[in-house]
Amino acid sequence: MEARQRIQLGFVTLLLFVVVSCYWFYRIQSDGRWDKLKNPGRSLPRGEAPGWEAVCDSFFQGKRVFLWKREPPAASLQPGGSEYCSGLRALLHCARSPLTAEEKSFPLAFIITVHKEFDTFESLFKAIYRPHNLYCIHVDEKSPGHFHTKLQRLQSCFGNVFLASRMEPIIYGGISRLQADINCLTDLVRLRTNWKYVLNLCGQDYPLKTNLEIIRHLKTFKGKNITPGILPPEHAKGRTRFVYKQVLSARKSYMVRTKQQKSPPPHNLTIYFGSAYYALTIDFVEFILKDQRALDLLNWSKDAYSPDEHYWVTLNRIPGVPGSMPSAAWEGNLRAIKWSDQKNHDVCHGHYVRNICIYGLEDLKWLSERNCLFANKFELHAYPPTLECLEYRILKRARNQSIIASQTGL
Repeated sequence: MEARQRIQLGFVTLLLFVVVSCYWFYRIQSDGRWDKLKNPGRSLPRGEAPGWEAVCDSFFQGKRVFLWKREPPAASLQPGGSEYCSGLRALLHCARSPLTAEEKSFPLAFIITVHKEFDTFESLFKAIYRPHNLYCIHVDEKSPGHFHTKLQRLQSCFGNVFLASRMEPIIYGGISRLQADINCLTDLVRLRTNWKYVLNLCGQDYPLKTNLEIIRHLKTFKGKNITPGILPPEHAKGRTRFVYKQVLSARKSYMVRTKQQKSPPPHNLTIYFGSAYYALTIDFVEFILKDQRALDLLNWSKDAYSPDEHYWVTLNRIPGVPGSMPSAAWEGNLRAIKWSDQKNHDVCHGHYVRNICIYGLEDLKWLSERNCLFANKFELHAYPPTLECLEYRILKRARNQSIIASQTGL
């Protein structure tokens, strides 16, 4: 009897050992897979197996790669430090891939709205910064003071980067998100430089194209504004049919739908539904800021839900407006987004926030197949290598384009 008990005890001990070993093996794999590659060339040096280039390329091809746990990389630059500006400039893509003549002759303006995830925003900024472009940063007025301080420090490092002259307390789905863009557009027009298009971004976007590729994409529209959208589908009609009220509080801010119906749109305008993202010409921006139809539509939109999803597309469908596209639909390829309720993609390999996928590493293959200018959304702290692999790919393409341009004299 004792012998049988010893055998049973031994079996249980062995089984427990196997379970514990498998658990720790999984932890090692999981920790290694999401290990932060803040400076890929240093944390995973070239030639080290599997090597950060090989790892990224494998994920772009849809292959799963096992990464052992590595030593954490050096801390990122701290805004406010004495070497912050010089260190940030050294990390900019333009410092590692010289500008082409084609880029210099086609300057862009960017509006970036941010409220959290400074490191994620910093990754975006490093990727899109060019010394001949303009950058207006709008910070949610509700964001903590230390977040505002970091952005003030960043903009002080550059003469072509500035914070919006007026900040809004952003409420998801409210007019404040649209007003934030209007504030930056007002500032950009006041500067009146020679930028060709203005594109709006959020701090959790990241480019899928190089600056040169973005320019060439915009050139194909020959001075037309890009505002993807259509006539409102059934699920979106209530957004402009009923009055919404904003609730702004220290704990939570949100929109509330009332039973009151809105008045008809001003000037008998046909309301369209579309993307909050755009690429606009300076002539169209001046129309928005001065034309009575645009001003009245902005005022009418103040108690609608998510007005940035009807404002730009509605104005850009008016015949005769500078750069308008009255018969346009969803074309433009401005943003790659995995919506939870859409079936045009595989599963989200990260997690969903407000029905939008926060991309994980295994989303890289899907992203590499999108012919879009930018992708939304990313969180550097949640899935660090996703952004680092995109940075590696974009920087590599930009360098190759610079080399070709230098050889051909472009």
